[in-house]
Amino acid sequence: MEKLGRYIKPYIWYMVLTMGIKLLGAVLELLIPYFMEVILDDVVPAGAMGSIFLYGGLMFFCAAGCLAANVGANRMSAVSSGRITRKLRHDLFEKLEYLSARQMDELTISSAESRLTSDTYNINQLLARMQRLGVRAPILLLGGVLMMVSMDMTLALILIAMLPLIGIIVYVVTKKSVPLYKEEQTVLDGVVRVLQENITGVRVIKALSKTDYEKKRFDGVNSELTRIDQKAGMITAITNPSTSLVLNLGLTLVVLVGAFRVNAGNCQSGVIIAFLQYFVMISNAMLGVTRIFIMWSKGEASAHRVADVLALPADLIPITGEDERKEEQPAHIVFRDVTFSYTGIGANLQHLSFELKRGESLGILGETGAGKSTVLNLLMRFYDPQEGTILIDGKDIRAYTPDTLRAKFGVVFQNDFVMEGTMKDNIRFFREVTEENMETAAADAQAAEFIHNRAQGMEAPVAVRGNNLSGGQKQRLLIARALASRPEILLLDDASSALDYRTDAQLRKVLHRNYKDATTILVAQRISSIRQCTRILVLSDGKTIGYGTHEELMRTCEEYQTIARSQMGEGKELA
Repeated sequence: MEKLGRYIKPYIWYMVLTMGIKLLGAVLELLIPYFMEVILDDVVPAGAMGSIFLYGGLMFFCAAGCLAANVGANRMSAVSSGRITRKLRHDLFEKLEYLSARQMDELTISSAESRLTSDTYNINQLLARMQRLGVRAPILLLGGVLMMVSMDMTLALILIAMLPLIGIIVYVVTKKSVPLYKEEQTVLDGVVRVLQENITGVRVIKALSKTDYEKKRFDGVNSELTRIDQKAGMITAITNPSTSLVLNLGLTLVVLVGAFRVNAGNCQSGVIIAFLQYFVMISNAMLGVTRIFIMWSKGEASAHRVADVLALPADLIPITGEDERKEEQPAHIVFRDVTFSYTGIGANLQHLSFELKRGESLGILGETGAGKSTVLNLLMRFYDPQEGTILIDGKDIRAYTPDTLRAKFGVVFQNDFVMEGTMKDNIRFFREVTEENMETAAADAQAAEFIHNRAQGMEAPVAVRGNNLSGGQKQRLLIARALASRPEILLLDDASSALDYRTDAQLRKVLHRNYKDATTILVAQRISSIRQCTRILVLSDGKTIGYGTHEELMRTCEEYQTIARSQMGEGKELA
């Protein structure tokens, strides 16, 4: 928890006040059995009615004050723990947003989600419980013991002798449960991952009749989570009954010894009754202490997981000292002998080199896994290559700040997303884009027709993940988003795969006519989509096997010829 101290520090005095109020409530609660003992042993035998009302009024005052203090302190603890958790969750989300793609790959999406939800919830519960029970339980425990000592040392020693046994139980349970709760949160990441995959791919699962298979797969990770949770629960469940057993044995001895002492005239009956009440307080206090340790086990495990993310160092930091114009008229985009691997085992791109002048276009073709999307990931600096250099306007992309670099791009990813909102929301996407530019972008992306065919036009609702749109409509909406900012570099990663040939052809004509100043990189599976590009790059297993115009590749690249013939047929028109 010390790693999260900076989040607690601004509220430390507020929390001290909360615990001070809890302390007051606990002290008032401790006085009630004492006043009752005085009434039974001193006031009633003396027949002093005024003193009975006096001490009865004090008991009522203590009870009312205890209630008010506990309710007020509980509300205050909810406020402070909620605000701390809100700030913590905000910073954790912000940190996740700025992690590099490499760091997110290592962390995994499912782990990020569980840390942002269940882990922060566990921390919230720990902060709240510590303020509610962290003072009250120990004060009732120690105060009850002190009050009993002041009344009858002999009887008090019986219960005091039980406390070390309870301490041993709590220590053993805590030591065994903390590693299990850490393991439980890790397994929970797997449950979230499988659930996320099932929700995302529910249509495919149903279409391929794999519902039973997915149920078994989920049951596997769910059973593992249940096993660990049950194991941790069985260990922590030992605490309450074992603690109660020890305290009940102590109470039995108190009643037995107390009976003999009362009979011998060494103790009064009011003391025995007060002891019984203090025993109830001590029992509840011990159970509260054990709950604190259990909550601490969960909270500590979660705090470490959250702190590990917050402590991740900044990756892909902009370098300094780069000359922005190394050449008088630099190419707009340069890949110079770039080699990259996602895992460090086997290269996903090997010695890739090409240049594009401003306004030129590059089409990238290749089989699945050839490295096509990797080129775009490196250009936008989601990853840094292990070897080689990438330049934009003669400047190493590592010298740009992330915001400056990515403001240059309009991009449609292969697995892009449509958010819930309106057509306008999805095209603008929280940027400063004029209404005119949005309308123009929608028209250029061939999306204007289906948008304005809807009664609300640009204000027409879009469902989660665009579930009320067809595949082609979603792609055109995403292309409109990329075009709306009038980018200087346009990246389209298989962005027209769901479009028919006619719409695809119209889109290419518009891009060529209206965005001729933008440097464009298109990743495609159809040669017809990239045939008119200034250059075409053919990749296979991360290696360049062809680079040139369509006509040049038809003469020099056998693989390109094979793809062209399979898609466009035999004939002279291929050249």
